Amino acid sequence: MCREEITERKPRERKPKTAEQALRSLMRLCARSEKSSGDALRLMSQWQVPQAERQGVLEKLLRDRFIDDSRYAEAYVREKSRLSGWGARKIAMQLRQKGVAQDIIAEALKQLDDDVELPRLVEKLRRKIRTTKYSSDYELRGKLLRYALSLGFDYDMAQRAVEESLAEQDL
Repeated sequence: MCREEITERKPRERKPKTAEQALRSLMRLCARSEKSSGDALRLMSQWQVPQAERQGVLEKLLRDRFIDDSRYAEAYVREKSRLSGWGARKIAMQLRQKGVAQDIIAEALKQLDDDVELPRLVEKLRRKIRTTKYSSDYELRGKLLRYALSLGFDYDMAQRAVEESLAEQDL
């Protein structure tokens, strides 16, 4: 019997990108979807762009408005609040991780309206009730409250939403 020798595949080594190549790549990426300055720096790090040249590439992208952290933060807040159902705390935390400045985050979060967010949260909790296993009303309240807090809503709003969703369920 003949045994074939198994060769291990080595991960493909990527050549480091030059600053010019990184600029062109980031321009293409930013033309397709919003990116933050933190995203751009992270990508340049992955592409092994020389440290000294990264800031120059970022400044060019900012100057030509391919990257605008304010625009990015506003779009991110809109998307995550409407589509993902996240609260302000979770959105702010994610934006901080993406390297967006705190003052820009605070400005972008101003577009959130409690009068719109509360009914959305109540609806999410109503759907959650249908799939939650519980043995007492107390246990259900705790699970719903933890769920609302995990979505990034503050305690007061989470509590109000839990009470509203349970009142409609006659629990």
